[in-house]
Amino acid sequence: MTINGCVVVAIRDDLDDQEIVALQDQLVDEVARQSAHGVVIDISGLEIVDTFAGRMLAAMAQMAQVMNARTIVVGMRPAVAMTLVELGMTLEGVETALNADRAINAITGDRQKIS
Repeated sequence: MTINGCVVVAIRDDLDDQEIVALQDQLVDEVARQSAHGVVIDISGLEIVDTFAGRMLAAMAQMAQVMNARTIVVGMRPAVAMTLVELGMTLEGVETALNADRAINAITGDRQKIS
């Protein structure tokens, strides 16, 4: 889904490894197709995260950043944050926000200041 030039993607708890890889591919394609200025990755549906899902989350964020799309992760539960840190995945350079609305406002607000 794209809102105000931002691609919004939700990662759910019930996704298997193949679905996560497919989601990653779809995200990169959508960022390119839409010339998106931002990416909002909603992980509020994740109650736990394993090493693979954590690596894929980090990779999605990095790919979007390489494509010049500001990336903000939203909906991070405390248990997920603790697990990511324990796994050594700090998501460097990736911002977080409480929810998708705040993330989109941050991205579009900064774009308006630049224009």
